[in-house]
Amino acid sequence: MIKKEVNSQAMFILRNRVTDVTYKIFRAILIFGFCFLILQPLLDKVSVSFMEEHDLYDASVVSIPRNFSTDNYKIAMNLMRYWPTLIQSTIIIVISALLQVAACTMAAYGFARYKFPGKSILFMCVFLIIIVPPQTILSSLYLNFQFFDVFGIFKLITGEPINLLGTLTGYFLLSATAMGLKSGLYIFLLRQYFRGVPKELEEAAYVDGCGRFYTFGRIMLPDAMPMLTSCFLFSFVWQWTDSIFSTLFLRGYNMMPIAISRLTESFFRYWAGVNAVGAGGGGIMAQPPVGYVQAVVATGTLVFLVPLILLYLVAQRTFVESLSQTGIKM
Repeated sequence: MIKKEVNSQAMFILRNRVTDVTYKIFRAILIFGFCFLILQPLLDKVSVSFMEEHDLYDASVVSIPRNFSTDNYKIAMNLMRYWPTLIQSTIIIVISALLQVAACTMAAYGFARYKFPGKSILFMCVFLIIIVPPQTILSSLYLNFQFFDVFGIFKLITGEPINLLGTLTGYFLLSATAMGLKSGLYIFLLRQYFRGVPKELEEAAYVDGCGRFYTFGRIMLPDAMPMLTSCFLFSFVWQWTDSIFSTLFLRGYNMMPIAISRLTESFFRYWAGVNAVGAGGGGIMAQPPVGYVQAVVATGTLVFLVPLILLYLVAQRTFVESLSQTGIKM
């Protein structure tokens, strides 16, 4: 009888171990499959970026270049004016992201802690900012900023509205008023975070004689730094990859989204200049091979993404911490 019980317990333990090992293997295969689906296009771009032109049409070359070359990087970075564009884009987007996070933080704190008339309606408008894509209001934005005026004051003083298109003022104004790209999402995330902070902390600060602004700056903000960092990263990444507002307000500036969107056109001009063929003085221009164009564009996409990857690696710990805290407090 005792021997049967021992055998049954051993079988039970063995069955549990087999089930656990099977589950872990299945989970590892599933995770590997998902990661491969996500990383495979990026790995293909990395492989193509180091290939010479004739490797692109060699059927025996699949992933590893036969003739390793960095010419694609030189061409793409030269056409994008990479380093001046990188510096100017970083400065402009960092300022814009800081303004956006500051405005969204104050709006979110107001929604989380204060009661005022029309609060529900205004918060519904925040959801509309999240739901409505920016392309829907692009025409309205264009007209509003081309003929920008505040209650007719500018027209009264200068005789005509101000044109803010193609200026940093219009771009920064959207961020500073919490109307920039994805601002509704940041307001929602920060509001949920502030709602999870105990009110006793503020009440204790008020008892000690702190004012509302001092309490907000010295009590609430330091505790919210992980979430603020996440919102800054989201804002930076979305503005870095955005071509709508950049084209609308920053046409005269060296911006990464504009540079990457014009890379194909720039390469066509580069190829025509290098490979111009004369036909009786007709000036016929050779067309670049489609595969080579795609290789240069893929290379440009990689150098476009490098600053985002580096930024994430630097702020990875704070980013993950903020998401975990938000998941608990929401």
